[in-house]
Amino acid sequence: MKRIYLAGGCFWGVQKYISLLRGVAGTTVGYANGHTAYPTYEDVCHRGTGHAETVEVLYDEDALPLTRLLDCYARIIDPTSVNRQGGDVGSQYRTGIYYVDESDADIILGWLVLLGESLDKPVAIECKPLEHFYPAEEYHQNYLEKNPGGYCHVTQEQFAYACSLGDVQTETFGGGDHTVHDPGLRGRLTPMQYEVAVNGATEPPFSNAYADNFRPGIYVDVVNGAPLFVSADKFESGCGWPAFSKPIDAHLLRTLPDHSYGRERVEVRSSGSGAHLGHVFEDGPVEAGGLRYCINSAALRFVPEEDMEKEGYGAYLPLVQEHQRSGA
Repeated sequence: MKRIYLAGGCFWGVQKYISLLRGVAGTTVGYANGHTAYPTYEDVCHRGTGHAETVEVLYDEDALPLTRLLDCYARIIDPTSVNRQGGDVGSQYRTGIYYVDESDADIILGWLVLLGESLDKPVAIECKPLEHFYPAEEYHQNYLEKNPGGYCHVTQEQFAYACSLGDVQTETFGGGDHTVHDPGLRGRLTPMQYEVAVNGATEPPFSNAYADNFRPGIYVDVVNGAPLFVSADKFESGCGWPAFSKPIDAHLLRTLPDHSYGRERVEVRSSGSGAHLGHVFEDGPVEAGGLRYCINSAALRFVPEEDMEKEGYGAYLPLVQEHQRSGA
């Protein structure tokens, strides 16, 4: 077996796609070639660590030659885009091929030359030896297996093309229509929670569970428990619903145009469950980025700081505690 490390935007979709290629024996998502040790996802996204979201690929060279693997990789990226793939922007989303076997360098460089000859813009894919690779947090590993409706910048059309060429082992691929499909929800949710999460209703302002809640803790998806917001990013907006300046992880949300009631708004849904959460507006605190995520309490479940560890959200405690230490 050989190893190669591929960066191609959000590593959720790249891992899913690469893991299905014939000849791939294993994949791990992580952070590569930055300038800090043992970074967290929060570090990579917000603290300028220089790492790229990367997939470690273990593959059988006899079944899947490196150039064939790279051909498959090229189908799911824009090879000319700098620090951007799909809707994801930032140096962590750059494209790169990082090798551990020196004999691979000439193969990769030759492949890049041929790729460049087929394009009308310069190729932006890095080709470098792997300096280091730190596996990402467990919840990122095989994310689309755990959350079939989750965010994925690899399109169904790209996957279908790979399938038509016989590159993939199955015709089942992640990515949903961002609606909730769970017949057992009526028994688990209150009528208001069901109407909001499944049918896109809006709960009454002010008289809801979390509009005035500013206790330290985390807010999770009421349908599947995915972590969405922390108390550190909650603020009083006067709108009557919980307001947040940003989510924990932008990949955990999907935004969709909403033309209902004769208005132009941006709907927010949970990527993992498809549940309707609320809307996002551009009238939030300027110093926090200018956004206001106006979220229904009924779409959330609040886990107080003292319960986060035992409920499996201990990894997010630093986000809450750092905010408290700062005196914010």
